[in-house]
Amino acid sequence: MDVDWEEYGWERLGDGVGRRRLPVWDATVGLVLGEKAVLLYDTGSTLREGAELRAQVEALTGGRRVTHIALSHPHFDHVLGTAVFAGAEVYGAVGLDELLLRERESLRVSAVRHGVEEPAATEAVDVLVLPRHTVSGEWTLDLGGRQVLLANAGPGHSGHDLALLVPGADGTEVVFCGDLVEESGEPQAGRDAIGSRWPAALDRLLALGGEAAVYVPGHGAVVDAAFVRRQRDELARRFSVA
Repeated sequence: MDVDWEEYGWERLGDGVGRRRLPVWDATVGLVLGEKAVLLYDTGSTLREGAELRAQVEALTGGRRVTHIALSHPHFDHVLGTAVFAGAEVYGAVGLDELLLRERESLRVSAVRHGVEEPAATEAVDVLVLPRHTVSGEWTLDLGGRQVLLANAGPGHSGHDLALLVPGADGTEVVFCGDLVEESGEPQAGRDAIGSRWPAALDRLLALGGEAAVYVPGHGAVVDAAFVRRQRDELARRFSVA
């Protein structure tokens, strides 16, 4: 797929696979192109950011629209742009739909506390899109000419962590980790983190991708399996897990 990722500020990770590091919180958004479908992994922190992503995807792909969205976890900087992608099928870890419905106000408060302007946070939460499809184990999606795997890898960073595995044409796997892995700083553990389960979640990521995979953190630069393993061990020490 002949896509000029860099022209639009995206990083190419493989044939038809790329990601964008968004400003302010350095959150990653992933993009996977199939022959018949376009998958976006996370949607940004506001409707305006989502709209910018939508415009970039359409420019990158010659006018193609996002057809599938996978939400990595329920934090504002990863989910509040979803509503601008009309008609997209939305996936999340099992229970994410109920959580987002129940915690709308908490999500809005968190966004404002971290610097989103209150009108923008309120607007995004008012039209928040809940996942229609929830993943309890693994779910294979056929995008046309390529299959990707959604894996309920958590809990860990949150109670609802969804990873994305993209097999590469050259045999190299790309694993979008969400905030189960962070490179730009120490992994953040908020009130919804489940530290005792987090190391096991990273073990699942490593089992998914293997030693040669490219691992894409929720924040920061792309890393390898050795980095994920070191972070797994650091988290085990931090949360006193064997």
